[in-house]
Amino acid sequence: MSESVQIKNALISVYYKDNLEPIIHELNRLGVNIYSTGGTETFIRNLGVNVIPVEDLTSYPSILGGRVKTLHPKVFGGILARRNFEGDEQQLAQFEIPEIDLVIVDLYPFEETVKSNAEEDEIIEKIDIGGISLIRAAAKNFKDVVIVASKADYPVLEDLLKTQNGATTIDQRRSFAHKAFNISSNYDTAIFKYFNQEDPLPVFKESIQTSQVLRYGENPHQKGVFYGDLDAMFTKLNGKELSYNNLVDVDAAVALIDEFTEPTIAILKHTNACGIASRNNIKEAWVDALACDPVSAFGGVIIANDEIDAATATEIDKIFYEVLIAPAYTDEAVEILKGKKNRIILIRQVVALPTKLFKTLLNGVIEQDKDAVIEGPEQMTAVTKRQPTEHEKHDLFFANKVVKHTKSNTIVFAKNGQLMASGVGQTSRVDSLRQAVIKAEGFGFDLKGAVMASDAFFPFPDCVELAAEAGIVAVLQPGGSINDKLSVEMCDQKNISMVTTGVRHFKH
Repeated sequence: MSESVQIKNALISVYYKDNLEPIIHELNRLGVNIYSTGGTETFIRNLGVNVIPVEDLTSYPSILGGRVKTLHPKVFGGILARRNFEGDEQQLAQFEIPEIDLVIVDLYPFEETVKSNAEEDEIIEKIDIGGISLIRAAAKNFKDVVIVASKADYPVLEDLLKTQNGATTIDQRRSFAHKAFNISSNYDTAIFKYFNQEDPLPVFKESIQTSQVLRYGENPHQKGVFYGDLDAMFTKLNGKELSYNNLVDVDAAVALIDEFTEPTIAILKHTNACGIASRNNIKEAWVDALACDPVSAFGGVIIANDEIDAATATEIDKIFYEVLIAPAYTDEAVEILKGKKNRIILIRQVVALPTKLFKTLLNGVIEQDKDAVIEGPEQMTAVTKRQPTEHEKHDLFFANKVVKHTKSNTIVFAKNGQLMASGVGQTSRVDSLRQAVIKAEGFGFDLKGAVMASDAFFPFPDCVELAAEAGIVAVLQPGGSINDKLSVEMCDQKNISMVTTGVRHFKH
């Protein structure tokens, strides 16, 4: 095997012909014999370049409506033959098969067709057979063959043809093969996931083609990479690149804000809301969200579900934050916010978000459905003598949205569409409640008339008793404890209302 292989014969059959023309002219300049099929053959011929139809090589026409064009020993033999391997060389000569040194082929747009909501028959026809086989064959024989499986690699190939006059090194061919197998495995995964939607096989397959290397992971000594297309979701107006921890907080912020329709701003720290308020306008929402906990807001992630105007930007600009996200900004707001060069300003685009959540754990992966349920007033069942008022139900709904997106064990206090305080991630629910009371009092909030939401049931009545003493007038919990009756009795004794939802929102 020679380190350098000269391209003498090429097979080209592509769906996308963008930027292919310079490649064709370079191959023609180098005197390379070009074999092709169908539309690609016509494209090459229209460039004034000689091209050999694959049918002339195989002596078979394209059949079955184009389903079978290249699946033939004279094509695959020329690709898979091992150069300088005596038996292979003899058979190539015996059957008059030319060595194919370059394969340029891409795949039918299966994923794009699925996303277009096409009929199943159209989707099935976009499952490539010949293309995927050519890619695998050429990549397998990378010691002798160059495989270009994506138009993204056309510039690289063009440069090699120009600077190396049709010769390639083993490292270059291995690199092309590496990329080709990535393309083929991603394609197969997409097809499998399409077929695995109903009555799914219990297997885990994911393939994401875009990535971004992060400065580091949670800590500087850990490497970090984001797999996905951030540019599709956010337009960055200002600031440095998002870090691993930024991304974790941004993900939590997006999930939380999507629960709200009225003008709302949330401030998150370590994935938990330290401030959130819903108001008639976005400036009022910001002022009241910040008031929840101005200390924790320092260095946090801020997210809004409405346009940021100049007046709101002026107020936000008074504190230090890491990331600000909104669906839009006025021009004046952008100028104000850009005054701090390191602060990350993002416009959120509308993109579909995953419905499945997964993470590595032990020696495998765990996966679950996204928690897409949220219980409003219609799902609240009053279980106490005192019934919650309509206003209290509205606040309970607000609190339930927040509690759903807060680390367990959690207790949330809310009043008038504003977070009063929360107890987050404690090992006992009563500790979470005490933490919330201390925080509320520390920031001067009067809990009289406030409501309380819990992510899970109360195993004992002590939480209800403490909440009533703090001024809470209505409680929301999923119910389901063997001691529910004791908590209800305590509510009745303290003259506060309790509703159950039947849905738990643990967040670990």
